[in-house]
Amino acid sequence: MTQTHLKTQNSPPPIQLFITGGTLDKQYQETTGELIFPNTHLPIMLQEANSTLAIETVVLMQKDSLDITDADREKICQACIDTPQQTIVITHGTDTMVNTALALSKHQALKHKTIVLTGAMRPFMLGHSDASFNLGSAFMAVQLAQPGVYIAMNGQLFCAHKVQKNRQLGLFTET
Repeated sequence: MTQTHLKTQNSPPPIQLFITGGTLDKQYQETTGELIFPNTHLPIMLQEANSTLAIETVVLMQKDSLDITDADREKICQACIDTPQQTIVITHGTDTMVNTALALSKHQALKHKTIVLTGAMRPFMLGHSDASFNLGSAFMAVQLAQPGVYIAMNGQLFCAHKVQKNRQLGLFTET
């Protein structure tokens, strides 16, 4: 799925949005009680936010981050290398988001790009979620940060090498 949102004549190049799944995109399956990935909720989130950014959206996968493999991480890295865009936002599950951020930071070919990963602790579709706030923070951060790999969560921007998920607090914290 590729989708471009509003682009005006003198606007900056689009932001690349890669979707990989994670809690942000999960939805409650009423018949089984499971959380599943029927399809991404990012277009709805962007529409609700009245986003005027030029965004190119590509779904790379729809997985729980605990199921993301090294091969999946390489697919994410390759997609970031292959896109001509210099600003990239990646939605990702929070459990292994740091692992993917560290994998991205090792690629020399990505040193000149600004990449921001984000996700949610609670699914967007369940309400009372941090998903929209984190997504908005990531889009703002990718436009303002210097080239590098970052994680945007809880209203903060963390360098890939200086962040951890604090499971006791349910937050990301600096290491």
